Amino acid sequence: MTLISRRELLDKAARIAALAAWPGGAVADDYPVRAIRLVIPYTAGAAGDQIGRPWADRVAPLLGPIYVENIGGAGGAIGSAAVAQSAPDGYSLLLGNGSTQVMIPLSSAQPAYDGVRDFRAIYRLITSTLAFAVHPSLPVKDLKQLIAFARANPGKLSYGTPGVGTGNHLIGEMFRQQSGLAADFVHVPYRGMGPATNDLVSGQISSVIAVVSSQLLQLHSAGKLRLIAVTSDRRLSGAPEIPTVIEEGMPGLRYAGWFGLFAPRATPDTIVERVAAATRTAMDDPHLQEGYRSQGLEPDLDSGPDKFQRLVEDELARLTPIVKSIGLKRD
Repeated sequence: MTLISRRELLDKAARIAALAAWPGGAVADDYPVRAIRLVIPYTAGAAGDQIGRPWADRVAPLLGPIYVENIGGAGGAIGSAAVAQSAPDGYSLLLGNGSTQVMIPLSSAQPAYDGVRDFRAIYRLITSTLAFAVHPSLPVKDLKQLIAFARANPGKLSYGTPGVGTGNHLIGEMFRQQSGLAADFVHVPYRGMGPATNDLVSGQISSVIAVVSSQLLQLHSAGKLRLIAVTSDRRLSGAPEIPTVIEEGMPGLRYAGWFGLFAPRATPDTIVERVAAATRTAMDDPHLQEGYRSQGLEPDLDSGPDKFQRLVEDELARLTPIVKSIGLKRD
């Protein structure tokens, strides 16, 4: 039998007491009583890690051990499906985003899960932006120059994303449509953004559309890739020299991404509220906030299950006609 130290007992008692004091009162079966798994549906080292792992570190003192599992592939669909099929007991959570919860189910001919029917939203952690990045050998510094180069060099440009049907892919297809580059900007789907970025740096592909992260900003600063446009309304404070798609005359490419926590649909209200309350407390930590902001991400300090659920449903309604008009489909 494993012995538990007095300190461990006191720590657990303190966590339970603190949790019980939060709105909603006591939770059935004193959840959690064992480690919680957070699934990040992307390969290790990508933007998901830089969002999910700091959250796990800050929430662990409140909820107990949290271990992160990277399950990459299919643009995030494989890891998301794994959580959708998990027991709805609060011990398997997903770090999802607009791609996993909206775009992939919407664009799949036979979706493995439904982002609304099979999940419960818990808390939106951050909002993010996408960026167009090119290899430094490419003689382009903005979208106008990228379009001109593609037209002058037909069939030579490609762009990488973390998979077919992701938000990154949506923006790429909208760019192709709005710029008239249907045949001159070839999509190359990857199992995650990490491998795509590595191939861009090594010159295997000419560009990527990626979530802005500290890694991406560092590679830009080091001259290993060049960021030429961001999909946010405003320029990034960490890289103010990069123009927005609005400034580039393509406001239709505006895209506000996000990452947040989800649980299987049948997870009890009390468990969802407990995780949300712990997350809200963690998000008050100025160190966590600054860590996110240093990566070009904006922490959401006022989220919750109901508010986040409405956001997901509203985004589904907004993007459905756009996806249909483009004809974006996954196998």
